[in-house]
Amino acid sequence: MITQDTDFKQALDKLGLAQQRRVGAAFVRNVLALNPAVTKAVDAAANEDTTADELAVAFKQAKAAALDSHTRCGSDSDWQAQAGYFVARAATALVAPDKQAKAPAWEAAVNARMARTCGHIDASDESMHEENEAQYRLLEQFLNDI
Repeated sequence: MITQDTDFKQALDKLGLAQQRRVGAAFVRNVLALNPAVTKAVDAAANEDTTADELAVAFKQAKAAALDSHTRCGSDSDWQAQAGYFVARAATALVAPDKQAKAPAWEAAVNARMARTCGHIDASDESMHEENEAQYRLLEQFLNDI
């Protein structure tokens, strides 16, 4: 049972790149409502049959969504725009070219957590640790299925 980040990260590190992309996609889907513009990139990451060319297109789209979200954040601390930015960064990590992909599931997880945190701040919500626990459950389910 995964109950802390140390175990979570160790389990992720044991996965191959395609598996990291697939489980990372589950993490991002959990916060996708905060930036649905990256849905295609998440779908590409989740599909193990996605070609390198398709990943490259998804990477460009996700990166553009991240830049667009970052631009909208501005100096006014727009927490919803900031949340969207982190969702786009998570998706970008998942579809990064193989040479650039370093721990994509971990990067997706951390950025998804940041997105959720921004959403909670915007809503003045106190339950910020729920995303970690949801990710632990998603990884356990993924590991049980492989």
